[in-house]
Amino acid sequence: QLASTAVTTAKIADDAVTFDKMTGQNYPAFMATMGTSNQSITNTTITKVQLTNEVIDTDNAFDNSTNYRFTVPSGGAGKYLINGGLTLRSTGQSNLEVVYAYLYKNGSGVNVSMANFKANPIFQSTQNFSVLIDLVAGDYLELFGYIEVVAGTPSFDPGLTSDTIKSTYLAGLRIGD
Repeated sequence: QLASTAVTTAKIADDAVTFDKMTGQNYPAFMATMGTSNQSITNTTITKVQLTNEVIDTDNAFDNSTNYRFTVPSGGAGKYLINGGLTLRSTGQSNLEVVYAYLYKNGSGVNVSMANFKANPIFQSTQNFSVLIDLVAGDYLELFGYIEVVAGTPSFDPGLTSDTIKSTYLAGLRIGD
């Protein structure tokens, strides 16, 4: 049984909780993906992923044309849930040996997802990560990758051609103060 001071639906006035009062709870929010073409990279070199397609960007805080990064806007400080995925591949079968997907904050790595296939090289791998991170206004986040191949040209693969079904992406939202 509820205490007499408990808030129940009977005690909430009609329209007391509206969408307008709830918006902004998980903003800023963003998701950016690669375009439709592979991004060729240099073997054994940490390289920034060019995320050119904005799926969502509530505060116009993702730069999809120059720096390919999310920058926390003024008033956007808080705890963020960040998710990322990076598909890494070689131009030939059984050439991919080592892969890394990095989340960088302000130019330094803060999270990594990696795999080592040296004993049995493969063609392609997708590395994913999720992290909770404190951010303040002006902090920026970027997605980087690293590939070691036996032969051929390494590249980042965007995934399917649909803008909403990509395996290479960076996404996040503010979840609290």
